[in-house]
Amino acid sequence: MDIQKVVTKLIKQKIINPNIKVCEELNGGTVSTLYLLTSEDGAKYVIKANDPQIIKTEVYFLNFYKENDLLPNLLFMDPSHHYIVYSFLSGSSDYTEKNKKEILKALVKQLINNYKAVPSKDGWGWADELSNSWQGFLLNEITIAKEILDSYLGEEEFNFILKFVKSEKRNILSKESFLLHGDCGIHNFIFDDGKLKGVIDPTPVIGNPLYDLIYAFCSFPDDLTKETLDSVVSHLTINNSRIHEVLYEELLIGLYLRLKSCIKHHPDDFNNYIKAWFYWRDILKNI
Repeated sequence: MDIQKVVTKLIKQKIINPNIKVCEELNGGTVSTLYLLTSEDGAKYVIKANDPQIIKTEVYFLNFYKENDLLPNLLFMDPSHHYIVYSFLSGSSDYTEKNKKEILKALVKQLINNYKAVPSKDGWGWADELSNSWQGFLLNEITIAKEILDSYLGEEEFNFILKFVKSEKRNILSKESFLLHGDCGIHNFIFDDGKLKGVIDPTPVIGNPLYDLIYAFCSFPDDLTKETLDSVVSHLTINNSRIHEVLYEELLIGLYLRLKSCIKHHPDDFNNYIKAWFYWRDILKNI
């Protein structure tokens, strides 16, 4: 992508201010390319380039929840779906306050409780590659994770998690499907004075809101305790009547998937996560 040509086009179409003074490429996108534009009057925009199918699903999510203040404001989508332009959310991506419980409480109240239902007849899981069922989606995800985790946890631990994935209890979370962020972790949170201000870079999933909450909970290597999870889940209003029947099983499934991501992207956190794994496994065994 020729970023200068794109900027010129956006100015001509009056999508962005004409007096852009800085255009810098941002680090941090795992598969996307990001540019931050700053105009002389201080207005800031983000241009994000990626595979067209990924761009389409992100646009779908941002349009679906365009009134939510935690999410960027989508300004433009390239007709060929190669890039989008959205408002820049000022703040910090650094998690320094260690106030996990308060951050997750804000996430639940401001974003997750505002998720809306979508038809489940088309499928479950990744919005750009749907599975036939929520159970099928989870089974595929833990099978992929097993290839990485086998030398760390082994067959016995995989079989322990497998029985939960295959349990009929998974149907409790398959009564109604919602459009989820899908990559709702600390790496995509924006903070201001230690408080949650924004959530960026959705990778949409069709599923149950508990998935995003557990994903967020497991994305912090600190305070992975039952007390903190119970406290945060108490603020969840969607499908809350039967959540506690499956909560800890869903947590262990999410933690297994997080262990896989940790090895790939944050190996220094692995010891904290493996301790959490045995902590939660023992809780479930005692239940």
